[in-house]
Amino acid sequence: MGLDRITPALPVRTERLVLRTVAPSDSAAIGAYCADPEVTRYLPFPALDEAGLAQRMERLVAGTAPVQVGDVLALAVEHEGVLVGDLMLRFEAAHGEGAPPSIAELGWVFAPSYGGRGLATEAARALVDLAFTTYPLHRLMARLDPRNTASARLCERLGMTHEAHTREDYPDRDGSWSDTSVYGLLRREWEAARSGG
Repeated sequence: MGLDRITPALPVRTERLVLRTVAPSDSAAIGAYCADPEVTRYLPFPALDEAGLAQRMERLVAGTAPVQVGDVLALAVEHEGVLVGDLMLRFEAAHGEGAPPSIAELGWVFAPSYGGRGLATEAARALVDLAFTTYPLHRLMARLDPRNTASARLCERLGMTHEAHTREDYPDRDGSWSDTSVYGLLRREWEAARSGG
């Protein structure tokens, strides 16, 4: 099940940002913030060492034209020529025999030194628009640790609805279990917001 190969129209330019594919030369910038334990505290991977960064970079650089469930579109986010974060769109589910993916998950990681300026919101909003205008998606979702209040607020700014809070469904790195919050945005909600409805 998949799409004919669709390459999204990149780069995407917003008021202050450029969203583009990830290049191998982005390794140092991505490594700088992904090696910070505070940045990765609520992410599904620990602070990255050299080997972990190499694996992450391989996935990000390859994520240029998702086709089927499990595939990823990865984007680097630049502000004034500096890489400040990265975004992910992962196809999660398809419904119907031979149907294209209909649900995708959003994700983001940003350098803390660029926090508080609305850059993550601007970038994530551009990713939402790109997802719905490029792919025949019915729904976007985000899964996050409920303690990650910054990401929860970002989901709300995107117009996403808090749909679920599942208890102790994700193993923490310390051997304990953490909860998951699920946020969702339907295509019709995105269309209504764009049309001012």
